[in-house]
Amino acid sequence: MLVSQILKDKGDLVFTAGPGETVGAVAALLHSRRVGAMVVVDDSHMVIGIVSERDIVKAVASEGPGALNRPVEIWMTRDVVFASPGETVDSLLSRMTDRRIRHLPVIRDGRLAGIVSIGDLVKHKISEVEAEADGLKAYIAAG
Repeated sequence: MLVSQILKDKGDLVFTAGPGETVGAVAALLHSRRVGAMVVVDDSHMVIGIVSERDIVKAVASEGPGALNRPVEIWMTRDVVFASPGETVDSLLSRMTDRRIRHLPVIRDGRLAGIVSIGDLVKHKISEVEAEADGLKAYIAAG
């Protein structure tokens, strides 16, 4: 299965934050939107980073509660790993495992087109395996 199909199924909504938003404000948005990461974009909507729950924990562990009042650009991950719509679930699962990341913004024609999480990929992988198993059961039952 391709990333484009996952985005077709789940939608292309991506929650974004500006680099000047505070860590606390981003943490509150992650919580209220029930997501694990937000893409950080500049004024021209170019991706300049990603901030995850892990980045927020690192900020608070390093600076204490005062980190919540600091701009998210200080703690965001700047080396963003991207996906493209034509990539497969297996290739992304491998990349995410190797890099120890859980979210990949998807770029199409130089623009942010969506985001996929490890949960999205695992969900689709399980569906794929279940469909294959059902096909094999039907084949065996038909004899």
